[in-house]
Amino acid sequence: MSKDLKFKLGIFSANCSGGITPSLLDDGWKADWQDNLELAQMADEAGIDFMLPVARFIGFGGQKDFQGKVLETITWAAALLARTERIRIFTTLHTPMNHPVIAAKQLATMAQIGGDRIGLNIVAGFYKAECEALGVELPDDHSIRYRYAQEWFDLVKKVWKSDKPFDWNGEFFQCKQVYGKPRLESVPPIFNAAGSKQGREFALKNSDFLFTTVARDLQESKLEIEQLKLQANKVARDIEVLTFIHIICRPTEEEAQAEWKRQLDHEDTDAVEYIMHTLFAYSQAIQPDLIKDLRDRIVTAFGGFPIVGTPEQVANGILNLQAIGFSGAAIAFLDYKKEFAYFRDHVLPLLYQSDN
Repeated sequence: MSKDLKFKLGIFSANCSGGITPSLLDDGWKADWQDNLELAQMADEAGIDFMLPVARFIGFGGQKDFQGKVLETITWAAALLARTERIRIFTTLHTPMNHPVIAAKQLATMAQIGGDRIGLNIVAGFYKAECEALGVELPDDHSIRYRYAQEWFDLVKKVWKSDKPFDWNGEFFQCKQVYGKPRLESVPPIFNAAGSKQGREFALKNSDFLFTTVARDLQESKLEIEQLKLQANKVARDIEVLTFIHIICRPTEEEAQAEWKRQLDHEDTDAVEYIMHTLFAYSQAIQPDLIKDLRDRIVTAFGGFPIVGTPEQVANGILNLQAIGFSGAAIAFLDYKKEFAYFRDHVLPLLYQSDN
């Protein structure tokens, strides 16, 4: 995840049942541990840069309870770090659900397990029903959520850096004579995805990689990336902008489009409707001609950007994202292991060739 890489590729949400596709298809992703391990080792050997999990505590309903089965991200990351060699493994932590001192200790331990290949994706909380399931309060006010997240991260970093016990008297945390061993000499790469004003301010201040979706018009994304980088420069930060994509790659365009249609035709409707009316509540206010595009994205990619076609078309689609300013993408498939193998063998060589 060094910033000198031309374009970073990662695997996204493989720890969750369904991945990012709320589908009724029987060949959807089951998110079993053995499959995750084999996928991670395949990605490691292929030169993929990172794996990024989703932290989930309840699913989104539907007939298959989309993302209801989840491999917990701390144990998942620690185990993968012990069984891989080069790939960066991120863990995803929701600040309302993970005490910062414990999180600091866990991350420092994982850094030793994986030779400093750990990364952290910070989530300030967004899924209210999930918090209610755990008895955790999620303030409606975004400014409170991100003040909490900022103090959470500040305390994590203080634990890593301090060689002596210290007191902490903050707005949300009060600790007496706390310390953490082992320590971390440097902060690992930080991911953050945020759409609100307060969330973007938090990401620009604290993260190395900001996650955002691809706009319907790529030029809109190009402008957004330029604005984000300009805002980061104003606070003396150098940030890279990444996105997430759903890939359907087949030998012919006809086969790829047929698979795209198959996935659209087998949506888990109750889960899709729930997602649209909770996480994507703004969809009720957008123009009718844009709703179908949004729904198609949710059905196949949880709102991400679908790239459908032959190996050449998929490679060109990824290169187009690079051309407008994205620094990388986290990729997902309906069946990660099977489809990543095809992507590895037929798309990655084209991308490596483009670098030369």
